[in-house]
Amino acid sequence: MRIAIVGGGAAGFFLAINLKEMSPSCEVTIFEKSKKVLAKVEVSGGGRCNCTNSFASVSDLSQVYPRGHRLLKRLFKTFDYHDAYEWFEAHGVRLVTQDDDCVFPASQDSHTIINLFLAEARRHGIEIRTGTKIESLDQLADYDCIAITTGGGTASLAGISTTEPVPSLFTFSIEDKALRNLMGTVVEDATAYIPGTGFRATGPLLITHWGMSGPAILKLSSHAARELHDQGYQMPLAVNWLSLKDPEVLAELHRIISQHPQKQLGSIRPFDLPSRLWNYLLEKALGQRAQNRWQNLNKKELNRLVNMLCNDSYQIAGRAAFKDEFVTCGGIDLSAVNPNTLESKDLPHVYFAGEVLDIDGVTGGFNFQAAWTTAYTVAKAISGLGNHIDC
Repeated sequence: MRIAIVGGGAAGFFLAINLKEMSPSCEVTIFEKSKKVLAKVEVSGGGRCNCTNSFASVSDLSQVYPRGHRLLKRLFKTFDYHDAYEWFEAHGVRLVTQDDDCVFPASQDSHTIINLFLAEARRHGIEIRTGTKIESLDQLADYDCIAITTGGGTASLAGISTTEPVPSLFTFSIEDKALRNLMGTVVEDATAYIPGTGFRATGPLLITHWGMSGPAILKLSSHAARELHDQGYQMPLAVNWLSLKDPEVLAELHRIISQHPQKQLGSIRPFDLPSRLWNYLLEKALGQRAQNRWQNLNKKELNRLVNMLCNDSYQIAGRAAFKDEFVTCGGIDLSAVNPNTLESKDLPHVYFAGEVLDIDGVTGGFNFQAAWTTAYTVAKAISGLGNHIDC
C-alpha cells in the first residue's frame, strides 16, 4: 500500500513513524505545504515542547478538552498519556514531569523531539515532500490511503462536514491603564470567569502590558473560544483574585481589623496578595478612602472590598496570541468520522488526525497528547487494512 499523509506537523510524523513500525512494507509519503516541517513543535512550550501531561490532576477529560473529550476517552483505551510517555522514552527521549503535571524532554529543548522524528523518518524510509500544497484529494488519486493531519483551517479540502475553525488559546487585551501598569504581577491561584455563563478557570494569572495572561486566562479562552469569537472578543470578564467565597474573605478582613486596627489599609495585604495589586484594588474599590486605617472601614466599604477581591470586573477588548502558538477549535465534525478508526464516513480510506479534527485542549501538553492519540489510532487502522491485503 501507498499512504499519503497531508501535513508535516506533530500528528503527521507520529502517524507516519508508527505506521511504518506496524507495517514496514507500506510506502509512506508526508506532504507539507511550507518549506519547514514540525514548526509548531519547535516553538511549543517556549521552545521546550510540552509534549504531554501526567493527567494527575484531571478527574474528567472535559476539564482539559473543551471539545472532543468523549471521543478521546474512547481512544485513550488504546493509546493514552502513559503510552505516549513510554513511546518517547523507548525511542530515546528521556522525559521529566514538572510539579504542574506538564511533561517535557529532559533536555528542555524541542529539537530533541524534532530530531527524533526526523531520524525515525529517515530510518524507515519515509518520503518528505516540503513546499507541496495539496488543494484537492484528486492530487492523491494514486495512493491507497490518505491521512489528513493539517490544521483546522484546511479541513475543507476533504469536502465533508466541518465546524468553522476559530482561535482557542489566547490571552485577553484589556483597556485599563492602571491594570497594565501592574505588568509582571502574578497571582498564583485566581479564578477568571465570564459572568452569566458557566465558563470559568482557576490557576496562575499574569498581568501583562496588554491585559491578562497565564494558565487561568488561557484555559478560560479555550473553554469559551466559540462564544468569544461570536461576540467579537468583546465580553465582560470577572476575576476572583483569591478563589475564595465572600464569607471567607469577609472573615479575614474582620480578623485584620481586630488585630491591626491602627494600620493603614495598604500596609496589611490579605492572603499575601502582591503589594502592587492590593493597592490597585484598594484604590479601585475605595478611591481616596484607600488611605484610611483598618478600624475606619465602615460596613459598606468592607463589602466593596470583598466584592473587589471576589468579583473584580473588566471588559475584554480583544484577543492576543499566546507566544507563537496557535490552536483552533473547529475542523472536521466528529460525527463525520468513525470513532474507532477516524476514517471518514463518506470517503473510504481517508482518515483524520490531530488539529484538523474538532478536538482541542487547554494549555499544558493536552493538544500534543490529542495529536499522538489520534495519529496512533489512524496508524493502527491503516496498518490493519494493509495487513488484510498483504501490504
